[in-house]
Amino acid sequence: MSAVSPTAAECPNRLLAALPEPEYQALRPHLEYLVTPIRFIVFERDKPITHVYFPLEGAHSVLAIMEDGAAVEVGTVGNEGFTTVDVLTGADSAIETTIVQVPGSSLRLPIEQFHAAAAEGSALHRLLTRYLQVYLAQVSQSVACNRLHSIEQRFARWVLMSHDRVHGDRFQLTQEFLADMLGVYRPSVSLVARTFQQAGLIQYQRGVMTILDRGGLEEAVCECYSVVRQRYEKTFGKP
Repeated sequence: MSAVSPTAAECPNRLLAALPEPEYQALRPHLEYLVTPIRFIVFERDKPITHVYFPLEGAHSVLAIMEDGAAVEVGTVGNEGFTTVDVLTGADSAIETTIVQVPGSSLRLPIEQFHAAAAEGSALHRLLTRYLQVYLAQVSQSVACNRLHSIEQRFARWVLMSHDRVHGDRFQLTQEFLADMLGVYRPSVSLVARTFQQAGLIQYQRGVMTILDRGGLEEAVCECYSVVRQRYEKTFGKP
């Protein structure tokens, strides 16, 4: 895909695809297609928000970065939503840093056009409010998951979530990102990845993840994956 989809129904971003056609067509001239390589910086903490991003493929990772440079993922966004929800609180600068975790592409919209299109009473405003609810549910579920479930279960959850946001069974996902997502050291990620490879669930080599047995991953994952997925499906339908 190299251009903005001609109709809402054809747009890979599920939030934009849910817009009434007239509202989508009003937005379309302002949407810019952008390839988003791995580690692309979408937002920097405390820097001005000039655009919002609607991922078409791949995943954006919202990171809380400590003074010593350590980072932990606090949220993730794919083609079900948009980055950054900060604008819904009236913020004009980013609360946290957001980078591309899984490479792909996005449509970006200048913040002025976003605010005009998302005025109260518009279909976009209603969709954004619903998306904010499921995004916050994802964040709270992740907090519980990180506290209560094993690293193996959490690894399976993040792999499945990444798989949901790409086309095909192969995608880039570095050990560094996996460690940030899981809040563990890289050697722990290597050990879990090796275990899953030996079980025939994945192949993981040089930062490239290949899904070999999705059903097996779904058996290995905790309930947090299905809880969040069902919330998104209830709001936007099945992908």
